[in-house]
Amino acid sequence: MSKTSTSTTTPKKNVPPVTKGIPSWAKDFDVAMTDLDDAGIESEFSQLLKDNQKYADFKEGDVFKGTIINITDDFVTVDIGYKQEGLVFTREFRNYDGSLKVKAGDIIEVYVERLESQLGNLVLSKDKAEIIKAWDRISEACEKGESVEGTVISKVKGGLSVDIGVKAFLPGSQIDIRATKNLDKYIGKTMEFKVIKFNKKRGNIVLSRRAILAEERGRLKEETLGQIQEGMVVKGVVKNITDYGAFIDLGGVDGLLHITDMSWGRVKHPSTILNIGDEIDVKILKYDSSKERVSLGLKQVLPNPWETASEKYRPGTKVKGEVVSIKDYGVFIELADGIEGLVHVSEMSWTQKLKSPPKDVNVGDKLEAVVIEVDIENKRISLGVKQLLPNPWDKIVEKYNVGQLVEGKVKAVVEFGVFIDLKDDIDALIHVSDFSWTRKNINPADVYKVGDNVKAIVLAVDRDNQKFSLGTKQLEEDPWKKIDERHPVGTLIEGDVTRLTEFGAFVEVETGIEGLIHISELSEERVEKASDVVKAGDKVKVMVVGIDKEAKKISLSVKAIDRENMEQYNKVDTVKAATLGDKFKGIEVKK
Repeated sequence: MSKTSTSTTTPKKNVPPVTKGIPSWAKDFDVAMTDLDDAGIESEFSQLLKDNQKYADFKEGDVFKGTIINITDDFVTVDIGYKQEGLVFTREFRNYDGSLKVKAGDIIEVYVERLESQLGNLVLSKDKAEIIKAWDRISEACEKGESVEGTVISKVKGGLSVDIGVKAFLPGSQIDIRATKNLDKYIGKTMEFKVIKFNKKRGNIVLSRRAILAEERGRLKEETLGQIQEGMVVKGVVKNITDYGAFIDLGGVDGLLHITDMSWGRVKHPSTILNIGDEIDVKILKYDSSKERVSLGLKQVLPNPWETASEKYRPGTKVKGEVVSIKDYGVFIELADGIEGLVHVSEMSWTQKLKSPPKDVNVGDKLEAVVIEVDIENKRISLGVKQLLPNPWDKIVEKYNVGQLVEGKVKAVVEFGVFIDLKDDIDALIHVSDFSWTRKNINPADVYKVGDNVKAIVLAVDRDNQKFSLGTKQLEEDPWKKIDERHPVGTLIEGDVTRLTEFGAFVEVETGIEGLIHISELSEERVEKASDVVKAGDKVKVMVVGIDKEAKKISLSVKAIDRENMEQYNKVDTVKAATLGDKFKGIEVKK
């Protein structure tokens, strides 16, 4: 709008003077100006003067109410009265997401920035009008400690920008009671704040949401502590998560939910089952009022899976689960939350004697198994995977009978015997004790080599204990079986002393069979050491005085021969008819 301007000219000579405010030249007109006034007709010039006087009442820096009459992408046109229209940048009316806060017809307050723009309009500002109004309210709130409401509009360096009528700064440290990293979640939210610092000259305002939360938390804490009792089930919000558990906000009071009380099953990390902000039901396990410490349980508000385990996991039931742990002695499988079963290495294969789980089994694998045994009291379930396959022992039991002659190749030589491959899933064992009836301390490697062809007799097929035993000595008759027929008690034998011990001397009765001369049977006289009477390799004559076929023991005696000789001598001396040779008549001496 342009101001009305008048030009100044030099007065002409002989111009009549103005009478009563009316120049003399105007009196020559038919209609006097007084007549116009009297007729109530207002001249256009007069109206312009009045309007200009009203316009003169507008000053830069004033705040007026106006009505929005038009909105474009760039400007909002506002009528502030007196036929005065002004322009406000449309961006001052947009929300943080770009949407408009106003519509045509809305009445708003605006600040006069300039009386005239290049377009001839008033230049107005909605933001500055709000700032002027807001500063008084902010100053009062700061002095009284009252809260102000604001909307977070964006992230800025070090915190958030908040619209409380004017832009204010919310430091990151004042957003929450605990430090928070995710600031994006606050954008667009309207919350209460406290003004903790402001400088009107510089236009700086610092807010705190933490102060509001601290006050609320203090009030809630008193209420919560007054109601808490052990055994109660209460609602809480996950406030923080650590490696060992989670802190739950019960309403002004934080309780610790330890990882061991989160689930009946294994929990790798609390974050796998909880998220910050989750609302959950927890049980008060322990409350220390003096230290204001609360221990919480989550699994305690859930059903204990072991209460129904005996019905769900009956022996013989097929189950499937995830491998959660691998030990040297077996694999733990999670069947359900809180329910784990152990597959022992002995239950992994019918044929292989495993010392540890196979390397191709890894944590996270899905495994199928069969329930073998359920121990509810100790919370243990024994599982097996070999039970999913046919038991090769069933075939062995059907195919081989005790006493049957078999033939196979030596597959492996070990300290205690040899394994024979009979072309079945299971190898048979010839224990070293079944190599020979008579030989002792045999080294299997001295007798057999891998690949040797061997004939043997089936000694045992034990399905339950998984033993398939063979023997080679059984191919011949046990020499101990008729030892009493070959060497009855009273028989005289001549043999070699094979070895000496503290308790006597061993004499070879026949190949592979030894008898013992106890130290008390070496002589009629007292003997301290066997070596005082005999030595290894000596030939001695002895009498068989006892046989124990089951224990494979033969008792020999030298004294018995001396006694027998004395008895025979007494008989000859009495009869006086026998010769010296008759003394031993009927006594057989074997060599």
